[in-house]
Amino acid sequence: MQTFHADVIIVGAGGAGLSAGIAVAEQDPSLRVALVSKVYPMRSHTVAAEGGAAAVIRAPDTLEDHFRDTVSGGDWLCDQDAVDLFVAEAPKALTRLEHWGCPWSRAEDGRVQVRSFGGMKNERTWFAADKSGFHILHTLFQTSQRFPSIQRFDEVYALDLLVAEGAVGGLTGLSMQTGEAMVLLAPSVIIATGGAGRVFPFTTNGAIKTGDGMAMAYRAGVALKDIEFMQYHPTGLPGTGILITEGARGEGGILVNKDGYRYLQDYNLGPPDPWPRRKAMEMGPRDRLSQAFWHEQKKGRTIKTSAGDDVVHLDIRKLGEKFIDERLPMVRELSRAYVGVDPVVAPIPVRPVVHYTMGGIDTNIDTATDLAGLYAAGECACVSINGANRLGSNSLTEILVFGTRAGLQAADRARSQVDRPATNWDAQIQASFGKVSGLMARTAGNESIVGLRGQLHGLMEGAAGIYREDAPLRAACAEIAGLRRRYRELAISDHSKVFNTQLFQALELGAMLEIGEAMVHSALARRESRGAHQRLDFPQRDDVQFLHHSIARSGGQDAPSIEHKPVNISRWPPGERVYGGAAK
Repeated sequence: MQTFHADVIIVGAGGAGLSAGIAVAEQDPSLRVALVSKVYPMRSHTVAAEGGAAAVIRAPDTLEDHFRDTVSGGDWLCDQDAVDLFVAEAPKALTRLEHWGCPWSRAEDGRVQVRSFGGMKNERTWFAADKSGFHILHTLFQTSQRFPSIQRFDEVYALDLLVAEGAVGGLTGLSMQTGEAMVLLAPSVIIATGGAGRVFPFTTNGAIKTGDGMAMAYRAGVALKDIEFMQYHPTGLPGTGILITEGARGEGGILVNKDGYRYLQDYNLGPPDPWPRRKAMEMGPRDRLSQAFWHEQKKGRTIKTSAGDDVVHLDIRKLGEKFIDERLPMVRELSRAYVGVDPVVAPIPVRPVVHYTMGGIDTNIDTATDLAGLYAAGECACVSINGANRLGSNSLTEILVFGTRAGLQAADRARSQVDRPATNWDAQIQASFGKVSGLMARTAGNESIVGLRGQLHGLMEGAAGIYREDAPLRAACAEIAGLRRRYRELAISDHSKVFNTQLFQALELGAMLEIGEAMVHSALARRESRGAHQRLDFPQRDDVQFLHHSIARSGGQDAPSIEHKPVNISRWPPGERVYGGAAK
């Protein structure tokens, strides 16, 4: 077993984790940073983001518009003090990224170009063609390599936090390359491991987004906040779930049903304005567009593919080949490769797909949890600026703003803990690795990773999808509890140490079961419809009883408890969500 000492440990090396590491190193180069990731940093899921990052850059856009778009988009579940901080810091974060070399697309006058995104009154999404996440992650990774104080631990799976006297002291992990046990000790730990889309069967999320970091904090006693809110993106490719960026609609793409009709005009998302600019319609918020698809499907107005999927068509043909190749080259590449459609000459088949975890590890505005020394940033965290429905293109900016903030806070704590007393972690270390050795020791059993994961996927899609109601949610709560009991009997057939992918898939499954259980219990307790959480049995938003954050606390082997926390409504009382006026 190897033991490493650091001042700050960061789990996750995507946009939030790299931003945090750079912030620590810039503030105090003497602090030792351990950057732990289960994949090579450039394989982090930030690389898959396409459309862009939101920040106010010029008139007529204003910080107040960005604030109001974010709060109304989140159906007033956002903490408004956090949103105020976020929109003020956003332009600085994206400008700093440009100074580090991010190749933002430019307008003809040389200024950074911006495009429309869903739910926004003004164009404010900075982009680098439709490979924004790729270029952001490259820029952050290259910048991080300037700092010798950042030591990378690539392909290390983080297992459990080490906790004593209400404070974190480090974590346990396994080298995926060798199977060797590892212990990393530090007074500050930042979790930046991304979301949990893989809890669902059809998702834009890569295979690595299994909620590991959320589950690690959850097991250590930290609450998960608003975890019932799961965002569906309205335009995923059938079969694969691969994302077709919102930028395609921001540039002028339209959605039509089997009759070639722009059906969104029937769902209070504004009238069909002339091509290519619209204030709402296709540029409405993601939850509303995904719900509109569900209704079209129920009315029999969607299109059946040869594989049996229900889809609608995203039509960008009017943009022309030159424009598509300049602004949306990856959209064309993905459409050709995965559905055999060239969007220059034919519409793209699309359907809603699980995309983003709005809830996550409960943090305050400084990214701190209620476990001293533990911070969280990015999609794994809930600060909360996303509320009940994240505004498109806020997420890439969020990882920069709050990743940096987490790094600064963690560095401050590390400097204050220089003379911290030594703690004996032996019992916790043995318990953590004992779970792994127990899994490896079981040579026979009736349960399989594929079988348990498939049943979890079926329960989540059936009970906690775009629309939800009481009976399926109650059944899912009971059945996932049963899956967790059966998981304890799981056996794996591969007992090698080097890149034992079966072992790590089993560990990821354990995290997904924990997060999935918290999701359905939180969804059952929220008896209203708000943003991405829509209840058929409670179709109205209820600000009297449910204008609060859901707080899920682990019950260990038992069901989680669901508590409440007030929403910070600092200056804009709840109102009606209106986009583009009433339909005509």
